[in-house]
Amino acid sequence: MSIVFESRIADRVHNHLPFPIYTTSRSDPSTQFPNKVDLVTTLGGDGTILRAASLFSLQSSVPPILSFSMGTLGFLGEWKFGEFRDAWTHVYMSGSATGAGKPKVLLRHRLKVGVFDDEGKNINSSLMPTSTAEAHQRLRLMPLSAEQEAALNNPNWVPPVKVPPTFHAVNELLLHRGGQPHLAIIDVYVNNHFLTEAICDGILVSTPTGSTAYSLSAGGAIVHPLVGSLLITPICPRSLSFRPLVLPLDTKVVLRLSEKNRGRELEVSIDGKRRTGASPGMEIRVQGETITKSGDGNWTGGVPCVIRDLHKGQLPSEDGDDDYGWVGGLNGLLKFNYPFGNPDG
Repeated sequence: MSIVFESRIADRVHNHLPFPIYTTSRSDPSTQFPNKVDLVTTLGGDGTILRAASLFSLQSSVPPILSFSMGTLGFLGEWKFGEFRDAWTHVYMSGSATGAGKPKVLLRHRLKVGVFDDEGKNINSSLMPTSTAEAHQRLRLMPLSAEQEAALNNPNWVPPVKVPPTFHAVNELLLHRGGQPHLAIIDVYVNNHFLTEAICDGILVSTPTGSTAYSLSAGGAIVHPLVGSLLITPICPRSLSFRPLVLPLDTKVVLRLSEKNRGRELEVSIDGKRRTGASPGMEIRVQGETITKSGDGNWTGGVPCVIRDLHKGQLPSEDGDDDYGWVGGLNGLLKFNYPFGNPDG
């Protein structure tokens, strides 16, 4: 087993481990991790899980995530850190002659996000971290192979169309007025049909996983992570009749900044991290990510999170109750329908 650390973590732990460790270069790790990592382990809260998933936000697949709750909020975390031996034994030894149970994963849906300028051009490439953009630029400047040289010298050669990267969000896409003093004016389209002109602080488009995060604080519904859907939740709308919506996963949602905006720039954030500013005429296109399974049993899409059977303290069997952890999180962490006054009375 090889353990890969981000550079800043590797610097801290290098001299404390009795075996060699591996790290990425100082550039953005999202260009290096996808082909090197088979399993991700997080030690922290929900923000740590989002951080880990963001390292693969430009990829169609994410490695399984084994999460240990050590932060202030652990609704997504499945394991306490004290259970790390049991967790790793079941994951690492699954399918072996030891008889370890086959681990289950919960595939959490993501959002596909595209940002377009006022001329309808996809500008996702300009939203990548500088180090990532530099890495892609270095790839373009590498010497050409003999086949590439031959293609360029062919008068009938047609250059391939460069497809802009697709950003993925685990929790939500946020369009917000930020530091602007005026309310945002956002035209909302659903499957190419105009829905409404929203006048509000901002709008969230969330996954079921994100339904217990920012969307919940803004008055959105709580949705089970296995329900293929996306949520539109207004943030402090001027109209009291603008209610949160739950839509099918494959719905195409467009948030277009109206020319009526008095503020000249709104903030575009993915999973709590500001990506760019958006000016009137620009639009954000969002759609749920499709999860598919190939003939060899491999999954594409989604964030696979290792889950366990809380009844037995182990990974669930084929007939395990996968809902128990979610219901326990609602009751234990979110205090769902918690009574007022004395909880014992």
